[in-house]
Amino acid sequence: MELITINDLKVHYPIRSGFFNRVTDYVYAVDGVDFTIERGKTYGLVGESGSGKSTIGKAIVGLEKITSGSIIYEGQDVTKKRVRKGMQYNKDVQMIFQDSMSSLNPKKRVIDIIGEPIRNFEKLSDQEEKKKIKGLLDIVGMPEDALYKYPHEFSGGQRQRIGVARAVATNPKLIVADEPVSALDLSVQAQVLNFMKKIQREYNLSYLFISHDLGVVKHMCDNIAIMNKGRFVEIGTREDIYTNPQHIYTKRLLSAIPKIDVADREEHKELRRKVEREYVQNEKEYYGSNGRVFDLKNVSPTHQVALASAKSGGVQ
Repeated sequence: MELITINDLKVHYPIRSGFFNRVTDYVYAVDGVDFTIERGKTYGLVGESGSGKSTIGKAIVGLEKITSGSIIYEGQDVTKKRVRKGMQYNKDVQMIFQDSMSSLNPKKRVIDIIGEPIRNFEKLSDQEEKKKIKGLLDIVGMPEDALYKYPHEFSGGQRQRIGVARAVATNPKLIVADEPVSALDLSVQAQVLNFMKKIQREYNLSYLFISHDLGVVKHMCDNIAIMNKGRFVEIGTREDIYTNPQHIYTKRLLSAIPKIDVADREEHKELRRKVEREYVQNEKEYYGSNGRVFDLKNVSPTHQVALASAKSGGVQ
């Protein structure tokens, strides 16, 4: 069942110059994207820095003003703040930020950091609130004595788990996770991701998981969109993207995933070189004359690729 649908979303930033500070051009951070997130599913959004993926997440949460398009949540267009407030949209849609330190108030203790969203949307007694916060900390593997500590007293992984607990505090239906583990060590990444999957099972949450790490996305996501230059270049299931990539940019990202098999190191290096040569030689076939990504074409019922019309029929 559909939870949220994004239609032709655009976020353009004006560039001003000259004596009169007039708008002379735009930065097309997000330039017309469409996708749907179903209840209880995880949707992955992948791309390099500057591709526009974080802007989409912030636009969905309401932290970024959209230029045009619509965000349909449970049948209502929530692009207007008034509509979001009437539906308690800000309760149902939460965000986990990349930088756990800057996203937690350094002057507040954990009991207040997690308790603040609860107080905004629920009327609980002090004891009921404290009990709920303890339960949330337990879910993310944090001890009870964390309640009265400050953010600087925790490691990066522990702070990120506190951020997860805060996001879950309002019993949301969708969590936008913006690079939630990119700043963490590999072993700590696994812990945080496993807690996120555990919470998803318990609360039937949906995730929009934003990352540049295709290895992490493969572990977390049911459906994946690859983003480049503010537009989607490829959308598909996990199997579509990892076993049958069609766009040259997707192939380039996949070839960059580190391999742990040392015995085949030279083979992997040669594959990356081959993909890079193909990208340089054929880039113009996958982008318009102005560098804009083509519109998506259906390759299969679950797989779409941004291709020129003339090429769309030849994709296998």
